[in-house]
Amino acid sequence: MSGISKVWIEQGCISCQVCQDIAPQVFLVESGEDCVIRADAAQHFSALREDIEQAADDCPVEVIKIEANESP
Repeated sequence: MSGISKVWIEQGCISCQVCQDIAPQVFLVESGEDCVIRADAAQHFSALREDIEQAADDCPVEVIKIEANESP
């Protein structure tokens, strides 16, 4: 099973807050602003892998992108 090495948001966020509802330790959506990845989010990538993947899958505009670690 591979882990997550990077999470980012591409252009097109509609500030729906779905990602923040699923993984608030990783995603932050200020009122009326696009989603951003929290500065300390990387420390949660391993523990919250499934939540981050769920947030990406549930994003209505598909702007959450995930880069997986390569498994040896």
